[in-house]
Amino acid sequence: MNECEALLTLMQALRNPETGCPWDREQDFASIAPFTVEEAYEVADAIHRRQPEDLCEELGDLLFQVVFHAQMATEQGWFDFSDVVAGIVEKMTRRHPHVFGGGSIATSADQSLAWEAHKARERESRGQADEVQGLLAQLPRNLPPIQLAAKMQKKAAQVGFDWPNGKAVVAKIREELDELEVEVEADADISLIAAEMGDLLFSCINLCRHYGIDAETSLRLTNHKFERRFQHMEEQSAIRNRRLKDCSLEELEAMWSAAKQAGG
Repeated sequence: MNECEALLTLMQALRNPETGCPWDREQDFASIAPFTVEEAYEVADAIHRRQPEDLCEELGDLLFQVVFHAQMATEQGWFDFSDVVAGIVEKMTRRHPHVFGGGSIATSADQSLAWEAHKARERESRGQADEVQGLLAQLPRNLPPIQLAAKMQKKAAQVGFDWPNGKAVVAKIREELDELEVEVEADADISLIAAEMGDLLFSCINLCRHYGIDAETSLRLTNHKFERRFQHMEEQSAIRNRRLKDCSLEELEAMWSAAKQAGG
């Protein structure tokens, strides 16, 4: 028995109605879905931390999620794990004619265009042409908001609805910030402030797209940077036998500046 077969056998045992794990037997697609998303983020985190051992483990956890869904589908009589594998092999082969056929693509940019063209033809063959379905309707609505915003912007840009360059987006960000400031200064209803904040965030994501920056990765890096600097502040306050909440704002700002200078 190879490793893949062992994993499938393990999953079958966990879901066995008579002898399986009570928790695993109780799960369904909806209850497992959040774990699948969480495992994907943990893979991304291991990559960011450049931890090969953690990455190997997290990829295993993510693979287990795929096997879990496939086992539940098998129980429903929908498809099994071999169908999942065969499907992705066939699709990747079909969408890479420059590798597995007689096509030729020189750059990754050309490949991205060809990829979208392949997807459009596949939707059309299923009676889901973009003109009928709607260009944005094909996007999964359960994507994280930052990812969904970036994908919507990318789709709109494909038909020419886009800013000409990054500088134009910066001007739009300033405009959105001014509109947000008007609502804040007026002590407007929180729903109006939230709407303007959404517009501002949407424009910031658009700027990331124009410069080829993944907005989630950019924010993740800032989150890690904030964490490092805050931990430095905690360490400095502990050295002084002080708690952060007992420090004045001036002291906190001084420790924050020290954390920045320390390279955090």
